[in-house]
Amino acid sequence: MRFQRCLIGLAAVLAACSAQPNEGAQAAPSAQSAVHRESGLRVIPLKVHRGTRVLRFRVEVAQTGAQQERGLMFRTAMGADEGMIFPFNPARPDVAFWMKNTVLPLDIVFIGPDGRILNIAANATPYSLAPIPAAGVTAAVLELNSGRATQLGIVPGDKVEW
Repeated sequence: MRFQRCLIGLAAVLAACSAQPNEGAQAAPSAQSAVHRESGLRVIPLKVHRGTRVLRFRVEVAQTGAQQERGLMFRTAMGADEGMIFPFNPARPDVAFWMKNTVLPLDIVFIGPDGRILNIAANATPYSLAPIPAAGVTAAVLELNSGRATQLGIVPGDKVEW
């Protein structure tokens, strides 16, 4: 009887240990966050408040310097309501982007520290090395498919939330 209780106790301990995630294992993505199949970057929801309308996107987050340097380089496709966000913490003055090795034409949306759009560089030319500057201190940059901002009526002053 005592032996059986020990075995039951040992089985319970082993079951509890095996239910714990492996050290270093990544948690399963929540409903609000996932990982992009091509880039491996975290994907989050993003909203653009356009008057009374709320425009919803799923964006990849280029968080680290290396991720931001690569951005959307070499990518050949992106969904209509997809994009990439480049958050800067702290916000930075004198931000400029370029299209080096970027196959897709893009709209580059510069976002100020208050979450409002500063300016939009529409239809940025693929592969161009010309700097595309922000119109002020920048907290983030959002890249969308070329023409998407115009199509949806997104303009400077609209509020971006992520």
